[in-house]
Amino acid sequence: MTYVIGVDYGTLSGRAVVVRVSDGAELGSAVHPYAHGVLETHLPGETARLLPPDWALQVPQDYLDVLRHAVPEALRAAGVDGADVIGLATDFTACTVLPTLADGTPLSELPEFADRPHAYLKLWKHHAAQPQADRITDLAAKRGETWLRRYGGLISSEWEFAKALQVLEEDPEVWAATRYWVEAADWIVWRMTGVYLRNACTAGYKGQFVDGVYPSPAYLAELNPSFADFAETRLDAPIGQLGQAAGTLTAEAAEWMGLHTGVVVAVGNVDAHVSAPAAQAVEPGQLVAIMGTSTCHVMSSDVLREVPGMCGVVEGGIVPGLWGYEAGQSGVGDIFGWFVDNAVPASYLSKAEGDLHGYLSELASQQPVGAHGLIALDWHSGNRSPLVDHELSGVIIGQTLATKPEDQYRALVEATAYGTRLIIETFRASGVEVNELIVTGGLQKNPFLMQIYADVTRMPISLLDSEQGPALGSALHAAVAAGAYPDIRAAAAAMGRVVHGAWTPSSDDADRYDALYAEYRTLVDYFGRHGNDVMRRLRKIRREALR
Repeated sequence: MTYVIGVDYGTLSGRAVVVRVSDGAELGSAVHPYAHGVLETHLPGETARLLPPDWALQVPQDYLDVLRHAVPEALRAAGVDGADVIGLATDFTACTVLPTLADGTPLSELPEFADRPHAYLKLWKHHAAQPQADRITDLAAKRGETWLRRYGGLISSEWEFAKALQVLEEDPEVWAATRYWVEAADWIVWRMTGVYLRNACTAGYKGQFVDGVYPSPAYLAELNPSFADFAETRLDAPIGQLGQAAGTLTAEAAEWMGLHTGVVVAVGNVDAHVSAPAAQAVEPGQLVAIMGTSTCHVMSSDVLREVPGMCGVVEGGIVPGLWGYEAGQSGVGDIFGWFVDNAVPASYLSKAEGDLHGYLSELASQQPVGAHGLIALDWHSGNRSPLVDHELSGVIIGQTLATKPEDQYRALVEATAYGTRLIIETFRASGVEVNELIVTGGLQKNPFLMQIYADVTRMPISLLDSEQGPALGSALHAAVAAGAYPDIRAAAAAMGRVVHGAWTPSSDDADRYDALYAEYRTLVDYFGRHGNDVMRRLRKIRREALR
């Protein structure tokens, strides 16, 4: 009997799952939280340097600790001998990037840069590079750069080039010391194998690598003369394809995890994209929503179209032979968490028995659709798709002195469902068919939320039948890299799992939601499309006040 290991690196923790190669059975798993979490207010240490608004950093050492702790614990839970493991694969949130020396040492680990924020790893939700992202988009449009069409005409502040340009312009010394600008998905594989490859997934979706090339030096020089050689000096690494073997474990990495040096390590990948094969979503039109702190929507198609505000379209980006599309919402579970942490009175705490989300969901589920009189925009962490603008912010309209916490909670859940419907409609309007909606991630456990999503989208919802969807998806890629299956389609058929039609829409509630969704679309146009930049003005005022 042989086994593979999938390791999923999330926003707050990493999780490992041990999977049987023959049928995809998950035999044991373990989670290890990051000791430093997300650095949003200051660098490590209570008296350390404060961070400006919209920053989100992490400490790379926390990722290595996942390998040292979660993998051995998962092996023990599974009762599996490390000698029987043939492959290991990882996935990461994206775009999560860090500056390193030539040997992969993060600059934040150097004493001279320990108090320099730009030396640290920038998490996917680091949104402070919005001015750079705006310039990248505007200049590409002005010059008629053809690669811009693959991203729906807009480049995000979450992505590689915007974050790199921010480092160059705000801390030239850190920039000068940077040999490689590395996706965390590639850095962790580098640390395990000693081999540095840039994976095709993040390079294509987050690194503006289109049809085998990066944006031209002439374009980059017009952004900033010192940025002209960015691609050739800091992104110069071979591109590894998904499911390809990057190498095998070094002796050091094998010792960390209780494995052997013959374990094949797959090329890195993104958490959302590995989840699609785990849900057996390997055919055109199967949209997978990975729902957690944010939501990422990925789908394969046999047609190439320009879809407004997409996070990229990459040939073979999910499944070989098909175009892989990515869209997303920057805040979903994060929004619910923010509300519970900041807007619920103490009287609710005593009744919730430790589960405020469950308590609010229960109260909100008793309401008829529209009874709370509210409409919200799900932009508390900006808008990823289709507007690609992280200067946008959240809105709740209709509050009165009678409005209760459960009303607002339901309105926020509904807003995120409207955001998903808007993404689906944007695909369809662009000629990319969506014919199945599959959900995975932690939020799939909430029946109240799932029913609302079915009603709002007017689509049955299937579920990936695993609590560790990305980790299972990584395990599938590990099996392909190790040679157990010829390709990811074969691995998905044997090891993937899905429950079709787990939630079905109510026609009456769907009709009522159509009216509310029309109001949501009105707000999207008013605040996001028609030049009312009050949200950007407020961001500017806030930055100036905090500065």
